[in-house]
Amino acid sequence: MAGVSLQDRKSDVVDRMVSLLDRAADDGARFVAFPELALTTFFPRYWFEDEKDVGRFFEEAMPSPETMPLFGRARERSVAFTFGYAERTAQARFNSSILVTPDGSIAGRYHKVHLPGHADNRPHLPFQHLEKRYFSVSDTGFQTWPLLDMQVGLCICNDRRWPETYRVLALRGAELVALGYNTPTPDTDYPAPDHLAMFHHLLSLQAGAYQNGLWVLAAAKAGWEDGHHLMGGSCIVAPTGEIAVRAIGEGDEVLVYDCDLNLGRTIRDHIFDFAAHRRVEHYGPIVEQTTAESAPAPGDAKSRPVS
Repeated sequence: MAGVSLQDRKSDVVDRMVSLLDRAADDGARFVAFPELALTTFFPRYWFEDEKDVGRFFEEAMPSPETMPLFGRARERSVAFTFGYAERTAQARFNSSILVTPDGSIAGRYHKVHLPGHADNRPHLPFQHLEKRYFSVSDTGFQTWPLLDMQVGLCICNDRRWPETYRVLALRGAELVALGYNTPTPDTDYPAPDHLAMFHHLLSLQAGAYQNGLWVLAAAKAGWEDGHHLMGGSCIVAPTGEIAVRAIGEGDEVLVYDCDLNLGRTIRDHIFDFAAHRRVEHYGPIVEQTTAESAPAPGDAKSRPVS
């Protein structure tokens, strides 16, 4: 999807989403993935002093009055879909994504685990990344749900960069992972050449797909949004790690591909046969540490030669 401005009405954005869903359904799609925070601009780039100014970006119920046309059209076309939005519950606020069945019912809900950025005000930056201010860390964790004769997992934006995301979803039986993202270029948190943004994006998707035998659907909000640029790169990645199809622009665009689930099963049954080859007794630091620690492996001497 192209950008969404601060002035855009949610109902107008939903009209665009309905049009995209129709185009996908016309090309035979049965499952459609939309971006992160699809209904609004990426508002975490702004520091709002008054909480009342933030409330307009959040949904307290889904489907909401503005999104009912999307649910209705998907039901008419018998198409399942997923999209991201800002959700307010009685307990907290989340960067959320939902999985909707072809009959319009919500099969699953995911709250973003890996929140990037910061919570303090940094007005010296050209734009901010305040997800830690506006959202709470996930209370759902990584889950999968049955949909269209496959097992589907969800994640959001920064989650795609963490290998644990794909591995946990794969261990929960995922055959396809759908994610939306809003990635700025350049990134104020990581000053690097702009070309690395796309390289790291695709590298993360391709590695996650191959190392877990998964199809990965990645949908971007892209192009210029309120004077800030969002990286494109929407694509569908096969379990082989190959890019099956990729967006060529930064506007509203539809990518359609016939994903053969047997391709993932073949990889999971041979190269990455978890039951035969995983060695969980050696993976302790993955869940026991959050930072790197230098320590000798079991049985090592107190010192070791440096080569």
